[in-house]
Amino acid sequence: METKEMSKGRKITGWVIAGLVTAMLLFSAMGKFTTPEMVENFAKWGLGDWITIVAIGEIISALLFLFPKTNVFGSFLLSAHMGGAIVVHMSHYESFMVQSILLILVWAVAFVRNPELLAKFK
Repeated sequence: METKEMSKGRKITGWVIAGLVTAMLLFSAMGKFTTPEMVENFAKWGLGDWITIVAIGEIISALLFLFPKTNVFGSFLLSAHMGGAIVVHMSHYESFMVQSILLILVWAVAFVRNPELLAKFK
């Protein structure tokens, strides 16, 4: 099996976008522990008992996403997480633009860091 070395620009792009997305996700997860408004929203959505589990899952997924060796697993987990967030917001007639943009960025990083994910489509 042939392995190609990733270009320096591609590595830097992957790290920068992954770092920004991870920072946003960790900030969001910390808000679930510290922000009363977020606790109120989860209660309003009927998910009040799940806020800690969602936050911990978000932290684990974001950290797996950040590091190149585990970023495919993190990408899969964050895709599920963001999909769930989009559905919750949609079902309560709230904007889901931020969650959609984050999901697209997660996929972009996955494809930048792992070009073999697109190889099947060639």
